[in-house]
Amino acid sequence: MTEVVHYSVDRGIATITLDSPENRNALSAQLVGELGDHLRAAGEDVGVRAVVLTHTGSTFCAGADLRESAAEGGPAKGTARMIALLRGIVELPKPVVASIDGNVRAGGMGIVGACDIVVVGPKTTFALTEVRLGLAPAMITLTLRGRLTERALSRYYLTGETFDPTTAQAIGLVTVAAEDVAGEVAAICDNLRKGSPQGLAESKKLTTATTLAAFDREAADLQALSQRLFESDEAREGVLSFLEKRPPAWAVD
Repeated sequence: MTEVVHYSVDRGIATITLDSPENRNALSAQLVGELGDHLRAAGEDVGVRAVVLTHTGSTFCAGADLRESAAEGGPAKGTARMIALLRGIVELPKPVVASIDGNVRAGGMGIVGACDIVVVGPKTTFALTEVRLGLAPAMITLTLRGRLTERALSRYYLTGETFDPTTAQAIGLVTVAAEDVAGEVAAICDNLRKGSPQGLAESKKLTTATTLAAFDREAADLQALSQRLFESDEAREGVLSFLEKRPPAWAVD
């Protein structure tokens, strides 16, 4: 099986690259599994100070692999994998820097929310498209609610509309909207290299405590909500319409 997530380390920075552009880096079992393995490797490597999470292709992550979910007979396995992945990023004792210049959709937004620092380029677009499929951004609320303003959360959860890097920075989703993503990320990594392992780990804990408390309190209920919605008639129609590239039955012109 060809690897779809790559891992390398250079001068204390581990780079993890999502490389499944043919399905827009959707969250397949293979991609999530390899990503989780690489995150754990970085966490256990005493020589690694931080992680850069990046991608190939025009999409950073399109969210759930809907075809695979249908083939697995339902969403149960996929929702469990997603909760574990998001928590793994938040709990990692190393800072995670997202380096993105491409589209981010649905579950990919949850990954962005889980990262500690996010740098995006001019080709980046964002959308929470679940509402258009008969779903809701259930599990990814765990990592997004502390990032976006309340008004932005309401707008983009409910409309499913696309927004740009400038807007994403203004509402708190991303750290920097940059023309030179590589240069900005390199400068951030140079500063992270100066941090001690203990200092970085304990400082990160201070910034993620509220999010981890939300995982402890709400993850099981949000996972159950996600599964219930995926199994509903509306979601079946929404996913089918997406796969068939047609409007869903409820769409109003």
